[in-house]
Amino acid sequence: MRCPYCGGDETQVKDSRPTEDNTAIRRRRVCNTCAGRFTTFERVQLRELMVVKRSGRRVPFDRDKLMRSVQIAVRKRPVEPERIERMVSGIVRQLESLGENDITAETIGNHVMEGLKGIDDVAYVRFASVYKNFREAKDFEALLDELSGPDGQPLPRA
Repeated sequence: MRCPYCGGDETQVKDSRPTEDNTAIRRRRVCNTCAGRFTTFERVQLRELMVVKRSGRRVPFDRDKLMRSVQIAVRKRPVEPERIERMVSGIVRQLESLGENDITAETIGNHVMEGLKGIDDVAYVRFASVYKNFREAKDFEALLDELSGPDGQPLPRA
């Protein structure tokens, strides 16, 4: 593992333990060159996923990019980081279990929206506004109407 501080190739694992949800191994490492300490995570990857963008371009799936997108949506919201981690891990497992190597960006976006809908309505609206490229207030109104039941009351949470 290359050191993120000095770029040295020689690092040593000082401690390994599973994450709280047992979906990854957390490793504390130290660089033999500069003595810098850093953490890495090791996860199971069932297949190499490729994301097919709306333009048709194909790019490798990046779990960290997915996590950053969700974190932006839930910024300053009362959502525990562990819940976000579980949601992202669940989405990745669902995508891998589809049996396809090529996954459309739309499929990923729909999974994220479904996950956020069950976690936080504000985060859901934030993500949807970017993902669906809202341009006018009526776009928000339609989404908010979808979140409300027929009588205007919020839908019950699962």
